[in-house]
Amino acid sequence: MRLTEFTELMHTTFGQRTADAMLLDHAILDLGSRTGAQAIEEGVDPRRVWRALCRDFEVPPERW
Repeated sequence: MRLTEFTELMHTTFGQRTADAMLLDHAILDLGSRTGAQAIEEGVDPRRVWRALCRDFEVPPERW
């Protein structure tokens, strides 16, 4: 998944302000308690970050 696609999904699903805050503030246990922004910066595939956030925020699996 490209970063632009990831960003678009985040903004469409959660709204721009909420999505941006989630990426900076929400620690994702499945990613070693890193934030989404930290994980992506460290080279984690945005698709993996997207799926982890979807699980944490109970997004229906058909939207993953």
